[in-house]
Amino acid sequence: MLRFVLRRCPRRQQYRHASPHSFSPDSLARPYSKPASQDSSAIPKLAHCAPFPKRTHTCGALSAGDAGKRVILMGWILPERKMKTINKSFYHLKDSSGMTQLLVDHVQGYCWEQLSQIPVESTVLIEGVVVLRPAEAVKPGNTGAIDVDVTNVTLLNPAEKDMVFLPSNPHNLASQTYLGKLPNDELRARYRYLDLRRTALSDNIKKRSKVMHIIRNELHDQDFTEVETPILLRSSPEGAREFLVPARSSAAYDTESKAPVFYALSQSPQQPKQLLICSGGVDKYFQIAKCFRDEDGRKDRQPEFTQVDLEMAFVSWGNEQQSSAATKSNTWRIGGQEVREVVESLVRKIWESIEGVELPETFNVMSYHEAMTRFGSDKPDTRFGLEIVNISDILFVDHTQNEILECIVVRKSAEPEFFKASRSLKTDENVEHFTLSSTSLETWLSKSKFASHVHSAAVTPTSQAQVNQKLDLKSGDELWLSRRPRNPTGGSTALGRVRIQLSDLAQSRGGLVLTQDPHFLWITEFPLFTRDDADKEHLAHGRWSSSHHPFTAPMWEDVEAMYRGEVEKIRGQHYDLVLNGMEIGGGSVRVHDAVMQDHIFTNILKLTDQEKSPFKQLIHALQCGAPPHGGIALGLDRIMSILCKTQSIRDVIAFPKTSSGSDLLFKSPAPVNTEVLEQYGLEPKALS
Repeated sequence: MLRFVLRRCPRRQQYRHASPHSFSPDSLARPYSKPASQDSSAIPKLAHCAPFPKRTHTCGALSAGDAGKRVILMGWILPERKMKTINKSFYHLKDSSGMTQLLVDHVQGYCWEQLSQIPVESTVLIEGVVVLRPAEAVKPGNTGAIDVDVTNVTLLNPAEKDMVFLPSNPHNLASQTYLGKLPNDELRARYRYLDLRRTALSDNIKKRSKVMHIIRNELHDQDFTEVETPILLRSSPEGAREFLVPARSSAAYDTESKAPVFYALSQSPQQPKQLLICSGGVDKYFQIAKCFRDEDGRKDRQPEFTQVDLEMAFVSWGNEQQSSAATKSNTWRIGGQEVREVVESLVRKIWESIEGVELPETFNVMSYHEAMTRFGSDKPDTRFGLEIVNISDILFVDHTQNEILECIVVRKSAEPEFFKASRSLKTDENVEHFTLSSTSLETWLSKSKFASHVHSAAVTPTSQAQVNQKLDLKSGDELWLSRRPRNPTGGSTALGRVRIQLSDLAQSRGGLVLTQDPHFLWITEFPLFTRDDADKEHLAHGRWSSSHHPFTAPMWEDVEAMYRGEVEKIRGQHYDLVLNGMEIGGGSVRVHDAVMQDHIFTNILKLTDQEKSPFKQLIHALQCGAPPHGGIALGLDRIMSILCKTQSIRDVIAFPKTSSGSDLLFKSPAPVNTEVLEQYGLEPKALS
């Protein structure tokens, strides 16, 4: 094992005291000798555990204006780059602020020999003089015009010579192997502390901090009060699956059943923030809140996540002059206008500060029905076309018919970026695909299995020609057909999924490049209740469930229909904020009428008394003069993934979970000792 001893480079007259944790080339030939009185087991053999000078600058701070200064830098040493024509080498020294290039002379002194023996990614202290680069060698950035001429080196902590992967290698994740395996996502997650050393990830974390600072400042400027709410709450049937936490205290046990009791990790601060506003003690609340949902992981989903949570008192319930009876598009016809204005102001501030982009004063608005009809999705990506067309309307089919026939046309001449993708895309039985020729152009509708099912009358040559003309179909065009309920439900339709698949395939082949300009869009007027949310079926058991959550208010025009039991017709005052096809936030105007809230619980959701029990305090708060109120939760992780231009939210979270919800770094979740479980009144049960 090497002992490193530090000596001054000969260009300096005096020498530093040689500590057992400094470095000298002489030490490579002989072991370090220590006084016999020292206990070798008490002294660290490698890391420098003695005083060292304070650093004067970070690695990203130096510039041409510092030329001539003597500086002390600390950071991670990166691989050597030797010059063929001169006896000098270059190294880069990196810390979280950036990199500085080091200039090391081979002839004068021991500094080059010292550095050449230190493993890459070791932590070192560098003393030297800032020198200007030749004009032809100047690079962009603060440190691009200077080098540091090294006069002294101290090894603070050596890295392993065979690290699992090198964070400093930009090609490392694709080229280096560890135990015969590429350093894939799993390996990176297991050694997250190395992965975070990469500039891309550290920049993401710092950008996240800056965004959180902007959020706090902007909301404080708008008179919002930041309030922390409990993370440990009671389990309640609000939406997704919860994480349960057993309570150990014997006083916490249910006195009647003697059964173990549990906390639930908060899915969101929904009840606490509503009760806060009901109290009247806070008029406008916000919190950057940690939330937990026991859901299957995806690239845009984590079991623990962060949301920017807002709630406001005296939020409006719509505008009679903009009744939902109007058909004008891009109109906000629900309540919550105050929440909309706050969110748009906040988002504009973030994009201006982080991206240098000036967003419009107001974002576009689209009803759920329009989004599902035109794009087949409740979070449509409006950066490309391929809009869905209702063929039933072209055929003047009776609007009381339950199903409609719809299509997407991919035009050979007008949409070449999608055409190749359309020809190779494979779909399921819910969709038909036609490549139109001079022959099939006159028969495709009559041959469609969906057309005969949806339309009882036979398709005639006249109706075929009518549809062809309306759709402006040409030989060579691609046609995608499907049927759906006239009143759309759920988050997407079959053709909506085809539309996204065509876009993804065209992008992967290089034929389509979508703009990165932000396309913000509000989606409003969702169905208030649904039976099409698989994530909530474990709670609904075939009953109606809330599309958003059970505290969302109906649109004022639909209140009477709700009390008449016309559940499928009721629209909610629910709003989602969508950015480039990704939902980044959702909220609603809340029910502030205790009678209405109890009606929703009892008569629509059919909750039992036991299921309603967690909401007793909310019902009573509403009975005590609660103001009309509403709010929203913005997904900070998703917003950051967009700002950092990464596909996975794991790249913007310091210590994320895997797609399965496990933590490979901290090895969680993990079994618990049986004796510990007994303290909670629990018995282990092996999974079959």
